[in-house]
Amino acid sequence: MRRIVMRRIGMRDVAMTSPAALTRSRAWRGPVLMAGVIALAALVPVLIDKQDTLNLLFLICLHITLGQSWNILAGFAGQTSLGHAAFFGIGALVTRTLWLNGMFFPVAFLLSGLAAVAFAMLIGVPTFRLRGAYFAIGTLGIAEVLRITVSQNLPLISTMPAAEIAAYNLTLRYYVALALALTTIGAAALLLRSSWSLGILAVREDEEAAQATGVNVLGHKLLALFISSFFAGLAGGLFAFQQISYYPSAAFSPVWTFDALLITFIGGLGTIGGPVLGAIFFILVRQRLAVTLVEVHQIVFGILFILIVLVFPGGLMGAWDRLRPRAIAEALRSRRQLHKA
Repeated sequence: MRRIVMRRIGMRDVAMTSPAALTRSRAWRGPVLMAGVIALAALVPVLIDKQDTLNLLFLICLHITLGQSWNILAGFAGQTSLGHAAFFGIGALVTRTLWLNGMFFPVAFLLSGLAAVAFAMLIGVPTFRLRGAYFAIGTLGIAEVLRITVSQNLPLISTMPAAEIAAYNLTLRYYVALALALTTIGAAALLLRSSWSLGILAVREDEEAAQATGVNVLGHKLLALFISSFFAGLAGGLFAFQQISYYPSAAFSPVWTFDALLITFIGGLGTIGGPVLGAIFFILVRQRLAVTLVEVHQIVFGILFILIVLVFPGGLMGAWDRLRPRAIAEALRSRRQLHKA
């Protein structure tokens, strides 16, 4: 039976539960909050009949997937790849080609993720021989070679047929983006709860020490790359499904890599919620600055990014952990104990 302790504060009675009961109540907060957010997001097209708002939310979901996929490789496994755009571009190219040539979209969409994985596994073993800055530069070089190859061989704009344009439905694309974002978040959370996470996190902290304790370093790196590239490829496929017309080489632009990097560092590297907060901040602030400060919005956003990283090294998730009332109370309590000592 739950123990209730009554404390008189002024004229009010406050019920204070036992620590076990508080732990159980807090355990339900996350799932309940998540369910509420999902329900609200699903009802947006019903409540708000504005295409620009729906497009903005689509971009947020797309960038949540993009950021979370990069976070799995860089934040969990500690492999800072600058070639993420290659997986995104391959996914876009495969989806666009197969879908516009008559293949059922869900099949083409799934194949885009698998094609990105196939390419990732092809380059994974040789590139993982590199470390640190050499790995980052190597992956960037591979992505740039792929972008230049695509731009030279596919120089024309890819445009949807007239029938597809006439039947274009942004609401459908928003729901696909929302489902993909939630799936990516769920996959990242399940990965951290699995037995594989111990090895992946050990590789991130110290590869030599992990190897010495029997961890298959290359295998865990490839696992993180597999999951990361799969969702990056699906994000690219979603981009191709949403765009009416675009240059195929645009999906291979390094901008997609650096967008994922910014989102993850702004939100919190190596956390589940970081890419979510980072994507919301990134899209909303960038769009606002692009409208109000047209010519200098990129400079202003760059300054904001630097300030966030300097003031909150753990990103927005770290800022929340430091500024929430409970954390502040614990910090004050620790400081008082130090003064007493």
